[in-house]
Amino acid sequence: MNNVFLLTNFAAITAGIVTTIGIYAINRYAKWGQKNVVYFMSFAAGVLISVSFMHIIPESFKMNEYAPIALLAGFLFLYLLNRFLSMFRCRKKNCTSSIHGLIPVIGIGIHSFVDGIIYTVTFNVSIFTGVLAAIGMVLHEFPEGIISYLLLIKTNYKKKKASIYAFIAAAITTPLGAIISWPLINDLTKPMLGLLLSFSAGSLIYVGATHLLPEIQKKEKRFSLLALFVGIIVAIIIILSH
Repeated sequence: MNNVFLLTNFAAITAGIVTTIGIYAINRYAKWGQKNVVYFMSFAAGVLISVSFMHIIPESFKMNEYAPIALLAGFLFLYLLNRFLSMFRCRKKNCTSSIHGLIPVIGIGIHSFVDGIIYTVTFNVSIFTGVLAAIGMVLHEFPEGIISYLLLIKTNYKKKKASIYAFIAAAITTPLGAIISWPLINDLTKPMLGLLLSFSAGSLIYVGATHLLPEIQKKEKRFSLLALFVGIIVAIIIILSH
């Protein structure tokens, strides 16, 4: 069990580090970051969606007959959370109110905290399930760090303050979610883990299909579709070779 705990936290801390790298990259190399973030998003979306449909959902359905309800609940949870937070999003080209940048970043912080919980759930089911989920989730943290920073810069936060707030919201919250949820999830029965696993799959599908893919489509980058399919193929190869 100690190995599972270590792997869970290693994945969560790695996610936080990748988010921090994203914040650093957009701060130091703004043009490169904005130009290439779409490829990380595309690859991550391909992995997250494939892993969810091909491994996590079937596994959860075996563990609990009520897993389909939890799958829907996981999807709706993030959907409703985003609908609520979108009420505070700035629609103008230039936003002067700092709250318009802070509210969406708080939303990203909640997402990242949920990511930490997902690491705990998936690694408790099996190391293979945890690693599969982690591949896509860690990679989607890079653009999440960039997006958090840009949201704050857009609403007139200074670079230093934007970096700090983005780090707190998007980077620290993932390992925090993993650590806090571990005592609660570690001793759960297999059927209950199945429900949580299915809930996690619903959340991952939401992130991949309705958060990442629309953003990718907006960018219209030449090789974004290729990056998406590479992510799908990588996930399929790993699943089939297990």
